[in-house]
Order: sequence, then structure tokens, then C-alpha cells
Amino acid sequence: MNYLGEFVSLGVSMFWTVASLASEVASRRLGVVVLNVWRMLLTLTFSVALLWIVLGTPLPIYAGSEAWMWLLMSGVVGYFFGDWFLFNSYVIIGSRFGQLIMTLSPAFTALAAWIMLGQQLSLMSLIAMTITLGGIAISIIGPGDDGHKMRLRLPLKGVVFGIMASIGQGVGLVLSKIGLDHYIAGVPAHLLPETEVWLPFSSNMIRCVAGLLCFSTWLWISNLRKPAGKRRTLLASTSNRTGMMAMILAVITGPFLGVGLSLMAVQYTAAGIASTIMATTPILILLPSRWLFGQKITLAMVIGAIVSVVGVSLFFV
Repeated sequence: MNYLGEFVSLGVSMFWTVASLASEVASRRLGVVVLNVWRMLLTLTFSVALLWIVLGTPLPIYAGSEAWMWLLMSGVVGYFFGDWFLFNSYVIIGSRFGQLIMTLSPAFTALAAWIMLGQQLSLMSLIAMTITLGGIAISIIGPGDDGHKMRLRLPLKGVVFGIMASIGQGVGLVLSKIGLDHYIAGVPAHLLPETEVWLPFSSNMIRCVAGLLCFSTWLWISNLRKPAGKRRTLLASTSNRTGMMAMILAVITGPFLGVGLSLMAVQYTAAGIASTIMATTPILILLPSRWLFGQKITLAMVIGAIVSVVGVSLFFV
């Protein structure tokens, strides 16, 4: 099918927009760690069910020890480290600004690929980083109350958390690529044509195992330090109907469909085209955030989001 990769990429950007908004609601109502335990648990469950249906087995039977190692590392870095910072940034500065700062992820992906894979860091990549940073700056920096001195419009902590989330996603993506390459190498050649399309979902399942273990351990440790009446538990969170519905929506559109389809998109179109289309989330999220949360939209925010996406596209020129 012509333009399948492009259509999948556009779908991913829409899924990520919905997932970001739903995650903001769920983070505020359930707490970041409880939310992520649920996310990893349900995504793992959905992935197992999907693989059982399409491949006849719920387990990644052709994933060797090296594939498991790299994909588990990707889950720790991308899901645990990256998502912890991302969802906390949603709580502090909102999902639309969190997603805007996440346009830095390709920059950190390029840096990680340069360090870990020896890929060339070109002059165009450096220009793209600069433009992306410029777009973010346009959106989050403006005149102070006196109308002259420039200041940060957002809490510094939320911005730092967004940057840390970008690092987690960028490094996690490179680790995922290494793991997926090892995974594909272990699949018998005669089975590869019929299984290759599902390998991203299978790889993501392994990543979710790491995310679930890390967030569950974090929740257990954090509850040890709290009195019984203030502990956050999965059972207690089920009483928050709005939070649970937002969490389920975030799971379906985020780590299950969003991540799986993003890996599929690059199989059917050029990575640069897919990444650019998927990076339009900061633009798509502006109107929904206005409707749902009453957040003000300014010309600077629109221009900044567009400039950031242009910067992302230049990474793949």
C-alpha cells in the first residue's frame, strides 16, 4: 500500500496526542508511580494477548539473551527513567509543554547513536538541534512583568524534568534498535516475512517487563516510608474512576499502539519522514489542551511548536 508508513506515522502522532492528554489527567489523579505500574501491567497484558493471537505464542521465543539484555536496558532507560520524568513534567508544566520539550529527543537519540553506535554526527544534526532548541525557547521564554527582562514562563523544575525525559527516550530508542536488531537476527529466515511486522510489539513487551519491575519496586519502596493511611496502592486507585479511565486510554494509545506502531512506521517509510510526522504532536496537542484544560494559546507558542518540528525534520535530511 502506497504511503502506508506515512499514514501509520500520522496515526502515531494522533495516538501520542491522546496519550499525553490522558496521562496528564491520570498522573494528577492516581500519582505518577501508580499510573506507570498500571501502564506497564496493562501494556504487557495487551501485548501478550496480541502475540498469542497473531503468532500463536505469547512469548518472544526467538529473542536471544543479547536481545533480552538490550531490550530490558531500553525498558529501564526509556520507560522507567524517561517516563518517570515525563509524567512528573506533565504534573508541573502540563502535557503540551512536556511534549514540546520532548522534541529534543531526536537530538539525544543522535548523540546516543554517535556514542554507542559510532554513527556520524553531521553538521545538519547540529543545526537541527539548534533550531529545535530555538523553537522551545520561543514558546517558554518571554518578557517579564516589566516588559523588558526575559524570563522563563514555566517552573524550572518542570523544564528540567522534560529534558531528562527527552534523554531517557532518546537513549532508550537507541538501545531498542540494538535489541531489535539482535532479535531479528535470531528469527529463522523462513519465518521472518510473516513475523517481522509483529517483532516491534514483541520487543516492546520485553521493554514493559523491565518497566513493570522497576516501577513496582519503586512503589513498594516509597510506600515503606509512608504511614498506612497515606500509601498509594493499585487497589485504592481503582476507586478513582476518572483517573482509571484516563489511564486505560493512555495505555491503549501510548505504550501499546503508539510505541508499537512507531516501530512499524519506520519499516514502511524513511525514518526521517516517519519521525517528522510523528513529531507533530506538540502542534496537534495545542487545541485539545485548550478545550480540555482551558490553557491559553499564544502566537509564540504556535510558532515555537512549528519551529521545533522543523528542527526535528532536519535531523533526517
